[in-house]
Amino acid sequence: MRRNYTRPVPVVSPAEVSARRAVPAHIPRPEYVDRPAPARFTGEEVKDAETIERMRVAGRLAAQARELVGSHVAPGVTTDELDRIGHEFLCDHGAYPSTLGYRGFPKSLCSSVNEVICHGIPDARVVEDGDIVNIDITAFIGGVHGDTNATFLAGNVDEETRLLVERTRESLDRAIKAVRPGRRVNIIGRVIEAYAKRFGYGVVRDFTGHGIGTAFHSGLIIPHYDDPRFDDEIRVGMTFTIEPMLNLGTPDYDMWDDGWTVVTKDRRRSAQFEHTLLVTEDGAEVLTHP
Repeated sequence: MRRNYTRPVPVVSPAEVSARRAVPAHIPRPEYVDRPAPARFTGEEVKDAETIERMRVAGRLAAQARELVGSHVAPGVTTDELDRIGHEFLCDHGAYPSTLGYRGFPKSLCSSVNEVICHGIPDARVVEDGDIVNIDITAFIGGVHGDTNATFLAGNVDEETRLLVERTRESLDRAIKAVRPGRRVNIIGRVIEAYAKRFGYGVVRDFTGHGIGTAFHSGLIIPHYDDPRFDDEIRVGMTFTIEPMLNLGTPDYDMWDDGWTVVTKDRRRSAQFEHTLLVTEDGAEVLTHP
């Protein structure tokens, strides 16, 4: 007699984290490195022309790092090796990896595999065939940050997961098109949530996009769900990230004991994409294209 059984869903487990990588002494550090928290941001969300030009440099470099690391996502590589590739690329180009030493984060990028929603710490885990890996990397150069991420496929990824990744990227593209001066930031979340609901995806609420510039995270919050409380006016010259996290199942999550790694409560998969944007007279300029 044949038994009916449910195949266990593989889950990501913590692995050994290697020693912190060194950054050459000549590369300027953000003020928050190895402090408990960054200084409170007191600047303007609207940037001047000179700051915007520096942000274009940082954004382009971060995007190049993202694509380089992503090109190495394949079965057999460790997420620690991916971190090494990103770290060395940024340092070789005179940039500091913004996550390194931010509130104690020990690595130069976040690598979030499968059910890890965000903030995965690169470690000795080997990427397996069928995994998805989000690479979130930020460059600090010229006194400003450029922040970006993308989800990459490793080997033969199942159709349900592939569609999740494709549609998460599409949700970001749709949100970017909704950015217009005079609108409120909640239009961004409204567009993302409406699109995600068509497929029954969970939309993560507690981790959001943010203002960015000389500060890694300013006080501006960009939610990925519709909430009228977030009614900041979108203004020309503002710079912020949009970074939707969509889940196959529940938007609820657990956090590992490391205080960083966020995983879906039902352990189903999650995907994410992120760009740093500049608000222009007629929409948004993506600063994190290679």
